[in-house]
Parts: sequence; structure tokens; C-alpha cells
Amino acid sequence: MSYLLTAKQMQSVDKMAIESFGILGLVLMESAGKGAIEMLLKIFPDIKSKKVSILAGRGNNGGDAFVMARYLMDMGIVIQTFLFSSIDKVTGDAKANLILFEKLAAAYSKESVIEVPDLETFQNLKQKLTNCDIFIDGILGTGLNSDVRGLLQEVIDSVNSLSKPVFSIDIASGLSADTGQPMGTAIRAKATATFAFAKIGHLIQPGRELTGLLKVVDIGIPKFIADKENPSVNLIEKSDVQNIFNLRSKDSNANKGTFGHLLLVAGSTGKTGAAALLANAAMASGTGLVTLAVPESINSIIEPQVTEIMTFPLPENQKGHISHTALNLIIKNLVDSKRAVGLGPGLGVDEGIIRLVHGMVEEICLPMVIDADAINAIAINPYILKGRKAPTILTPHPGEMSRLIGKSTSEIQQNRVDIATRFAVEFNVILVLKGASTTIALPDGSSYICPTGNAGMASGGMGDVLTGMIAALVAQGIEPSQAAIAGVYTHGLCGDIVAQRRGAFGFVASDIIKIVPETIDLICTQS
Repeated sequence: MSYLLTAKQMQSVDKMAIESFGILGLVLMESAGKGAIEMLLKIFPDIKSKKVSILAGRGNNGGDAFVMARYLMDMGIVIQTFLFSSIDKVTGDAKANLILFEKLAAAYSKESVIEVPDLETFQNLKQKLTNCDIFIDGILGTGLNSDVRGLLQEVIDSVNSLSKPVFSIDIASGLSADTGQPMGTAIRAKATATFAFAKIGHLIQPGRELTGLLKVVDIGIPKFIADKENPSVNLIEKSDVQNIFNLRSKDSNANKGTFGHLLLVAGSTGKTGAAALLANAAMASGTGLVTLAVPESINSIIEPQVTEIMTFPLPENQKGHISHTALNLIIKNLVDSKRAVGLGPGLGVDEGIIRLVHGMVEEICLPMVIDADAINAIAINPYILKGRKAPTILTPHPGEMSRLIGKSTSEIQQNRVDIATRFAVEFNVILVLKGASTTIALPDGSSYICPTGNAGMASGGMGDVLTGMIAALVAQGIEPSQAAIAGVYTHGLCGDIVAQRRGAFGFVASDIIKIVPETIDLICTQS
């Protein structure tokens, strides 16, 4: 796992690296600028034939921009460098690099930094500033703590309106490093070079989109310094998931019992597809045995859709929903010998389903993955989760999360990590908050952000597939938090592979199931 830091944590890490470890601030800034240049040259291999506008603020982000300006000038690239402040307001290491840049400009008889201290000056220089092929954005860094207004708002909006490629230094100017939300307005970058550690806002939408291609540049800060901050947010990496899958049995004498028996309770009249997707995804993810319990009237309909899976018909009510009277049957006939339970897709919601779901949550002492309509049933009284004696994984989308906690979806989307983490800690559950940059929050207060997945996965049934995959890994004996991490990452990677092969438009949930085995193999065999 790689740390994802908050702005405050990154400031503390920088301070410790300079004051306690003894790395000079100027050395860190030089390393940052040089590393950013290396990334820039890879993204724009023809940059020597381009004209570059460098946009610098008065802080350390501007200092990094002056380092880059110096390297570009030394390579003979045509640049113009703008400072959105008066020169006398630039201090510290940023001022030192501004002086170095101006010395180099004088040596080459090139244009020195152009001061843009106010809106009037910007309007007078706007045509000159925007007369370029590429922008380098060093206006605002990760320490931004209030909305962008006035001059800088005008600059950012003007740059965005031109649709020219922007390379951001550390973070797209105006983007919150903690929430991924624009602070009033934010640069839309083609690529971003960030330093030492990625920030939470780089990976959370819309920050992920505004960041563009992200690369973490090593500037020489040792990891042990960040360890002291006890970061709680992490980025899931392929190697992490590879290690999780390596926990599965490799016994050549293994049989279907070795890889667990999973019980799934799902489906209702009109929602057979959800149950079928759930079960088929579980089977494709390596579970030895799967039993799917459904309302008795759809059992014959679902059997041809799940040929490798055992089905069990349950009593139902007049709506075609599983009856609450099925609880005793499930506990007495279906729970024995199972390693995990998946519950929710396609159940529907009525009084009987609420009683059934609450009874299963309270009385079944097996790891349980709860999704969809089962989450809606729990939203009536989420405190029943606190009494569970076995691990619980909830996989809500933002709408279901809204019903669970009584907050709007927009509020949830603006603060995904914090909201998911607080719920996981309070209710002692593993919470998988689905959506772009799916977040997995654990009861210990840690959380994990998934970098895989794409907009093409925004279609019906994708969540059912994810629930089946996670439940399958739990049934195979993988620790539930690890199963959630591996399931989410693999699910997203399947979507990325389908999008790469066919385009990110019009693929469906069953397309994901078809490539689950090869995707797991890809994770396990490639470095």
C-alpha cells in the first residue's frame, strides 16, 4: 500500500525532512522541479518545438515552477514565466529560485519573470499569457484552505477555457488535497507531478479527473518520516492484491471443499438477473461451492442461468419477495457448512424483507457481505450491525449510503473518505463505498482508495458482480478486509480491461464476469 496524505500531513512531513532529518528545503525544491521536468519531457516529447507559459504563485509551488523554468530555458525551449504576485511578496526557498531563474535569464538575454499582481495587469497581459502551446501550472499548492477568488480565479478559468494541455506541479491549482473538490475553481490538468506521496484529493473524484495522469516523484524524503504521521488513507496497488491472492491454497490435492461454500440470498420477481449475476460472479472468483437461495417462484427461471450453482427455493409473499418465514429455514438448512453469506441483490424491500434481513444479520454468525436492498432494509435501524459477532462488509453506492446515514448524496460525494471511515468505525463494519475511486473503510479507522475502474462501469448489475466477488474471496478463507480490497481492485481492473479492448461504452456486468479468472491470473503472474 502507498500512503495518501492530507495537506496537513504533507506539510508536517516536509517540515520534519528539513528540520529533523536535515534535508535542505532548496534541495527538496530542486529535486521536485527536476523530477517534474523528467515527467514533462516524457508526456510532451516534442516540447522543444512548443511554446510554454509557466504560471507561478508566490509560494513554494511557484518555487518549483521557477526550477522547471530554469531547466526549460537551459534546454533552449521557448518559455514565458508569469508570477501572479508582486516580486517583493515571494520569500524563502521560492525567492531563492526566482533569483536563480532571473540570473539565468540575464545570462541568456532572455525575458525575466513577468509580474501580474492584479486583475488589471492580467487583462492587459492575457493575450500574451495565453499565446502558448502548453501551460505549466505552479500557481497554488496543496496548502490551499479557502476558495480561489479574484485574480487567481480569473487566471484558472481563462486557462481552462482554452482547452490547451496543462501540466500541474504537485496538485492542480485550486483542487483540495484532502477532498478532491475544487475550491471555487480548479485547473483541469492533463498530467500532474506530485512529490514524495500522493494526496487524497488526487484520487477522489472530481480530483482524479482534474489531476489527469498522476506520477509521484521521489524527492528524497524517507518513508519513515511519513510513518510518524500515522497516515490512515492508502492507495491500493497491484502488488498488494497479488499478495492477497497468494494467500489462497495452492495445495495440489485441493478439492471444491478447500475453496469454501458460499451461501447467497437474493432475487425476487422481476429481479432474477441480480441474483444470477451475484452467483455467477462468485463462482468465477474461485469459490468451490455456491448455493443460491431465491423465492420459490423464480427458482426454475434462475436455474438455467446458473448452471454451476446449487439453488434453493424459499417461501415467498404475494409480491414475489422472500417471506420473513424463510429465516428459520435458512438458519436450520442452509447455514451449516458455509463459510460466508452474501445478501441483498434483487431482494426488493417490504416489511417481510426488513424482518428477514434483520434476522439474518442478528442470528447468523458467519462473515456476511450485505448489498443493495439488504442495505436499504438495514437503514431502518443500522444499529443492529453493532451486535454482530462476525465480520460484516457493506457495499453501498452513494444513494444507499445516503439512506444509511441520513445525509444527501452530494454531501457524501464531497467527503467520501471521512464519511465512510466514520461509519466503519462507529458500526464496526468494513464499508465499501462504491463509485469512482471506490473507498474501503475499516473499523480500525484506516481506509483504502481503489485506482481501477472507469465510467463505462456505471450500468446495472455491476454492484451485484462486485458483491459476488468479495463474498467469494471471504468464502475461500481470505480475511474479510483483504477480500474487500482485492475484490474491489479486481472488479475495477476487469472493467478497465474490457474498456481497453472494446471501448468504455456499452459493456455490461456479465462482460466483467467473463474475464474475472484471467484478470486474477494477470494480477497473480505479472510483476
